[in-house]
Amino acid sequence: MSHFVDTAKRCLNEIQQVVEQLNENEMNALANEIQHAKRIFIHGEGRSGLMGKAIAMRLMHANYEVYVTGETITPSISNGDLLLIISGSASGTENFSQKAKASNANVVLVTANRSVGDDHPSDLRLFIPAATKQRLPHEPKTIQPLGNQFDQSVHIVLDAVIVALTTDQQEEMKERHANLE
Repeated sequence: MSHFVDTAKRCLNEIQQVVEQLNENEMNALANEIQHAKRIFIHGEGRSGLMGKAIAMRLMHANYEVYVTGETITPSISNGDLLLIISGSASGTENFSQKAKASNANVVLVTANRSVGDDHPSDLRLFIPAATKQRLPHEPKTIQPLGNQFDQSVHIVLDAVIVALTTDQQEEMKERHANLE
């Protein structure tokens, strides 16, 4: 049984190493974007999309108006909105960013790809220095398969921003939790 506990500890240690390399200014800027957005739209493909849905739920609990792209009830994005894109590689995100920018929305890209060019149509980038499924040379070594380290780090980092923004809202958040369970 200790083999599993040791593996969990190694995974936690890897995530801690990622978190220690984060840029506090980027996190502050993301928090500011969230606080000032009229509505928040979250986009991610695959497992990044699953992390995005978890963050969307937390933002809803924190009383933000939030939508996930691709869902049937997601309205059009517009002026004053925020598009939060989660993608380890950032590839294929330009189209979503351009559409959001054409609607006068702000765009934040959360990615592990430090080589995203200045021509990427995003207002802010939050770099999460974790391993992705591409295993690029600049990415850290990990015992975890695929993009697990990126996915887990995204969840911890974005959740931490929300926790910091909502420290005084615990009771209100309970009231917004689903009751049709």
